[in-house]
Amino acid sequence: MQDASDDGQSASDPYPAYAAMRSTCPVQAVPSGSNGRASYLITGYAEARHALSDARLSKDTVAFFAGKDSKRRLHPAVAHTMLASDPPQHTRLRKLITGAFTSGSVAGLRPSIIRLTDELLDRWPADGAVDLVAALAVPLPVMVICELLGVPETDRPQVQRWSADLFAAGEPDRTDAASYAVAAYMTGLITSKRLHPGDSLLDRLIAAGDGEDRLNEEELVSLAVLLLVAGHETTTNFLGNAVLALLQHPAELERLRGNPQTIPQALDELLRFDTPVSTATFRFTTEAMSLGGTEIPAGVPVLVALGAANRDPERFTAPDRLDLDREATGHLGFGHGIHRCVGAPLAKAEAHIALHAILTRFPDIRLAVSADQLDWRQTRLIRGLNSLPVLL
Repeated sequence: MQDASDDGQSASDPYPAYAAMRSTCPVQAVPSGSNGRASYLITGYAEARHALSDARLSKDTVAFFAGKDSKRRLHPAVAHTMLASDPPQHTRLRKLITGAFTSGSVAGLRPSIIRLTDELLDRWPADGAVDLVAALAVPLPVMVICELLGVPETDRPQVQRWSADLFAAGEPDRTDAASYAVAAYMTGLITSKRLHPGDSLLDRLIAAGDGEDRLNEEELVSLAVLLLVAGHETTTNFLGNAVLALLQHPAELERLRGNPQTIPQALDELLRFDTPVSTATFRFTTEAMSLGGTEIPAGVPVLVALGAANRDPERFTAPDRLDLDREATGHLGFGHGIHRCVGAPLAKAEAHIALHAILTRFPDIRLAVSADQLDWRQTRLIRGLNSLPVLL
């Protein structure tokens, strides 16, 4: 994981700063931490899409940090996940888990997601105020991924706290401690499932094979942690950002409410408009390269600003306007290339079900505070709300 500290852009609206940078040059050197070394930030769509699939940009954090004096002490299962690997290792690991997240596999989860969504919304008052983040956007993805992995219900609140700590901006000690706690928990859960097998995704990963190939213990723990954290953290922010965007665009909201069958298509525009993963996970150059008219030396971090790329007017006309009729399937909200989010079908299923339920059950839903009072997370990696107070 890269440092998630705020980079000086407004957490509430980074897009004007992104636009200003992009208009100057779509690839620029930016200060990186307190050591004075530069990283390179990509804000243009074409350049970002290229970077996400360029083999000269490595995600192997072990190789990058080898020999460097780092104060970070993340557990290896968190620091060295499938996301932080290159082919052939990445290819092998992804092949062993991809089947669990196909559209067909996710379709089998829809009844469970609907049930969990209804259980959460049943607790909402018929009228009055509620924090949509705390009352839906956080617990729903946690419940779904925990059910999928076979995490016992009594353990889920603690697992949720560890996941939140892993993204605690500016608190490296808290993040590092959480990485050891969640890795230890997953190690114990895997041991328990070996003794008492079930039919969860984690059970299937334990048994997964490709010919003679099997996941070893370290790989199992790492994949379990990755699925747990990535499986709900980004979906939480996707839900919060999507509902906020609709509440701020009442005409689009009413059009969607009147045509709920269009929600699946609307999800791509909502993802493009306010991308929950603002900056893609860590990459670095393995050799000098030229991108967007900028020369990038070897051995430096490259930050791909997905949120900026999705607002590039060279790719999307009037990009700062939410337009649910837009053909937005080319957005980079789930990444691109071999590292494109494997859980995208599950995230979309959860968002579809949740939005449909909200639009159906709460026709008068609206913001309880002005937009400038909303509390945004102070992190470079994730773009999301700490809370979203709404009136029902």
